Amino acid sequence: MAGEERLICASAALVEGGRAVRFQVDYFGESAPAFVVRFGGRVHGYLNRCGHLPMELDWREGEVFDADGRHLICSTHGATYAADTGKCVGGPCGSSPLVSLRMEEREGRVVFKGIDDG
Repeated sequence: MAGEERLICASAALVEGGRAVRFQVDYFGESAPAFVVRFGGRVHGYLNRCGHLPMELDWREGEVFDADGRHLICSTHGATYAADTGKCVGGPCGSSPLVSLRMEEREGRVVFKGIDDG
């Protein structure tokens, strides 16, 4: 794989609205925690950092969805985010979204392609 691309997990490791797979990325020269989830039949990746304050979202490793499996939720502040866009949909995050990652699913694998800077 060229450039920043790297294998994160097998596609089967991600269940719709289920546990996230955690991994590390380089973000402004520092190692930062990240995760990928499956929602709406697609994979979505984000930095594991609340938009409200820089705390990791999961209350237990990989547990980032609310009880209904519809939104991502910060276990510390209760900020909620749309799982497919990372936009704040409730709580103290205001208009601060999650930092999105470019992810791709191909040939039964989930691949990290870089930070979404757009």
